[in-house]
Amino acid sequence: MPNTKINGVSFVSSRDTINRTHIDPVVNIHANYASIMPFGFIRNLEHPKVLYNWNRQMFGESKSGIKQYIHSLNKRGIEIMLKPQLWVARGEFTGLIKADHEEAWLELEQSYTKYILYFAELAEEEHVAIFCIGTELEGFIDKRPNYWKQLIKNIKKIYKGKLTYAANWNEYDRVPFWDQLDYIGIDAYFPVSDLKTPTLEDCRLGWLKHKDTIHAFSIMHDKPILFTEYGYRSVDFSGKQPWRSDRDMKEVNFEAQKNATQALLETFWGEDWFAGGFVWKWFHHPERTGGEDDSQFSPQNKPAEAIIKDWYSKY
Repeated sequence: MPNTKINGVSFVSSRDTINRTHIDPVVNIHANYASIMPFGFIRNLEHPKVLYNWNRQMFGESKSGIKQYIHSLNKRGIEIMLKPQLWVARGEFTGLIKADHEEAWLELEQSYTKYILYFAELAEEEHVAIFCIGTELEGFIDKRPNYWKQLIKNIKKIYKGKLTYAANWNEYDRVPFWDQLDYIGIDAYFPVSDLKTPTLEDCRLGWLKHKDTIHAFSIMHDKPILFTEYGYRSVDFSGKQPWRSDRDMKEVNFEAQKNATQALLETFWGEDWFAGGFVWKWFHHPERTGGEDDSQFSPQNKPAEAIIKDWYSKY
């Protein structure tokens, strides 16, 4: 049975080239898509210039590295979503990016346009299946909606594939340009349970109100939903505030991650209005990732990996 869903992994860039050894684990979980994420860096929000493809960039985030990743993954039947996204100095949340005056706004817009069109050209050149125009930039979009609508028009002059935007779970209903895109993209860190170790049923119940709202939104815009990111840390209370990456959250809890992951897959993967999603996140060296002491997001070498493999095999 051919895949009917985007069964994706968020493939983390590294300093290395990738080869069959790194891609076999992706194939083995029945993934058919990988998100490649070249980061752009903003050092100072007062002068928000985006730095990208520079000499301090990791190989997997450089133009040559991205091409090598795309070609290597494509050879194994893995389609690509190219998802350039920003990193702000000191790890500030990208949704807070905004300017204090018009000159700074224009500087940000000019810099972001140059950044995103650079990767739109690369996406077209490499026949990338999906291009993501931004990630969790709610402040920027709220304040400058007309800029974004024009940016999408400019992207479409360059790139002819499918387009999405990765909206944070609590901003997707405010995004003003879904009618210009192909997928409603959501980074699906919705809270589903306040319990330290939620059961599968707890997480299923936690999804009910979110699912109805998301489905109604899909109907209203006549667009499929794509989880541009989804996932949970293998940590206590992982379903309470799934977006948290605080370093003080150290208590490893595989059961919480497994149950929350399974509930998400059960809730959405069988729906015809749901396109699929990209688990956050997947590292190219599986032998160095996850394991019994790991409390981070990656499902690798944890019970959640088997759950994802099982569900991806069905769709």
